Amino acid sequence: MADTLRRLVNTSSFSVLQDKLESWHQDYHVISCDQNLNRCCELIELTAKIQGELFTILNHTATEGGHYAGVDTLKTRLLPWLGTCFSMARPSVTDDTSLQLIQESVEKDRKIRELSVCHDSDMQKMETQLCSTRLQLDSVKAELADAHMELDETKNKSATTLLATEDEILQLKADLRAAHEKAESYRRKLDTLDDYERQIRLLREEVSFLTTEKAMLQERLVRSRSPSPLPRRSRSYSPLRSESPTRAQLTNSSRHARLVSRFSDLYAVERLEAQSLLRRYIDDLEMVQKIIFIAVMESFQAAKLAYRQFKLRVRKTLSPSHHGPESLEDAAVDYIVRNLDLYDVQASVNEVINAMNVNPRISFPPEVDFVLISNLIRETCRVAFAMQTLDPPLDLAFANNGELHNDNKYRRSYDSEFTAPLVAYHVWPALMEGDTVMVKGEAVTRRGALWRSRSRSRSASPMRSRSVSPTRSLAFNNSRSLSPGRLTASRL
Repeated sequence: MADTLRRLVNTSSFSVLQDKLESWHQDYHVISCDQNLNRCCELIELTAKIQGELFTILNHTATEGGHYAGVDTLKTRLLPWLGTCFSMARPSVTDDTSLQLIQESVEKDRKIRELSVCHDSDMQKMETQLCSTRLQLDSVKAELADAHMELDETKNKSATTLLATEDEILQLKADLRAAHEKAESYRRKLDTLDDYERQIRLLREEVSFLTTEKAMLQERLVRSRSPSPLPRRSRSYSPLRSESPTRAQLTNSSRHARLVSRFSDLYAVERLEAQSLLRRYIDDLEMVQKIIFIAVMESFQAAKLAYRQFKLRVRKTLSPSHHGPESLEDAAVDYIVRNLDLYDVQASVNEVINAMNVNPRISFPPEVDFVLISNLIRETCRVAFAMQTLDPPLDLAFANNGELHNDNKYRRSYDSEFTAPLVAYHVWPALMEGDTVMVKGEAVTRRGALWRSRSRSRSASPMRSRSVSPTRSLAFNNSRSLSPGRLTASRL
């Protein structure tokens, strides 16, 4: 009995029971319901174990007292208590096992307390971190609010700046428009000034020419009044008899190269522009190319005729007073080279359009006019007129539909039949200098071209002509300017 009591004292079962009660009391409102029930069951088990030990000590004590020792105590205290509320069977485990279980329970409680302390410290740390995180979140929210305020201020400033920028852009556009208008006015003034300078230069040349003519006339008058032959000798030794070349002769090569290049530009630029204009009204590409070819040929014929007439007028005007070192022919050509702007190109354009209106090889819709390609005709006439001042002059090669294709003069177009030997029609004429080809033309070769050209020439009436519409006649009458035949000495 003493050993059992000593073990019960050494295990401190009641102190463990008290500690568990206090711990459960502290954590009752923190832990869950299942945990509370588990702790209650642990306390009941521990109480039952302690009661089992006490009943064992009670049994040993009663046995040591004999049959009658302690009977009154058992009757007055134990039996009534057992009868009223409690009955406890002897535990099935041994004393050593019970004590070992109590020790394990105490160890578990100690570990649980340690884990609880660690858990509390971790919770405090987490709460501290949560507080710091909340503070950081508050600071970030404050910074975000400041950023929103700055963004709103920036938007307001940007809107104000944008309005100011739009006003500045409008002002700059107005200034630019005014500057363009000023530049245009200055350009017109500059063009007018260039025209004035050109007229002044022409007048100076005319004055110098007239001054020279006056001096020559005065010299002739002096010689006619003087019976002495000395003036005739002085005339033979006069410096005016020097064999210096004229301006036309000096610039012949440069003008030749420039005009050949300009003829190539007519094919590359003006021809395509005229073709695009005609294609708006004529779907047949062949007819459009024929119209352009005939317009170029007629322009050269009109320009050559105008050049001959202009040259005759110049010769007639210069012949009474000409006594220069150069011949009258050279003087006339030199004058024409210096005054190419006196060429009445509009009269040649009108002649070309009139000739095309009565040409039986081309047809044209009545609602439009050949004035559409007047730009091509005008530029071709100017080039052709200037080519007649060269030595030797440049001209176009003779061309006829159905002729044998000449590779030296013409190149085949992209839609030609390259094995066909005959020319169906010409797209662009060849430029010739005597018998030398300067610029190749373009032709379309097809089989049966000779038969086609003959059938078309039979079907076309030779009396076929086109009556000029009122708009055409009005354009012709209004665009008439000074022709070469009306050139007078005052114009020269």
